[in-house]
Amino acid sequence: MQVRIIAVGKIKERFLSEGIAEYEKRLVPYLKLTLTEIPEEHRGARASSGQKQLAKEKEGERILAAIPEHAYVVALDLRGKELSSSELAARMHDWQLSGTNTIVFIIGGDLGLSDAVLSRAAFRLSFSPMTFTHPMVRLILVEQIYRACRINSGEPYHK
Repeated sequence: MQVRIIAVGKIKERFLSEGIAEYEKRLVPYLKLTLTEIPEEHRGARASSGQKQLAKEKEGERILAAIPEHAYVVALDLRGKELSSSELAARMHDWQLSGTNTIVFIIGGDLGLSDAVLSRAAFRLSFSPMTFTHPMVRLILVEQIYRACRINSGEPYHK
């Protein structure tokens, strides 16, 4: 199985990059993971709501262009469904059994995801009603994908 994470923006914090790199190494025996960074749309600090909406739509176009044609798309969205680690593992197992070869997780930027991206998603996932930085969400996501792989392989994992 292939898993792709498409995320808006770059990670600036070294500790987050190192954590993500560690989980990328741990995932090698289980699946092929690809991280794709989509550039943030530049806008001024005093951008109007219309300018922000246009920026979100432009980011959305770049996200949609990066999604493989037959991929199963999971959008990370505050209004999405919250799952436990075991439930995420079961979903990933089910998606794979249904013939899904590629799962794409999408993390938007500070403006969120465009309606077009949310419409393309087959599933909307929320980690928490709490607010996390978008780079931090990447680390949490790769850790949860790793945890799901271990659960689905029948290996022990920390509860």
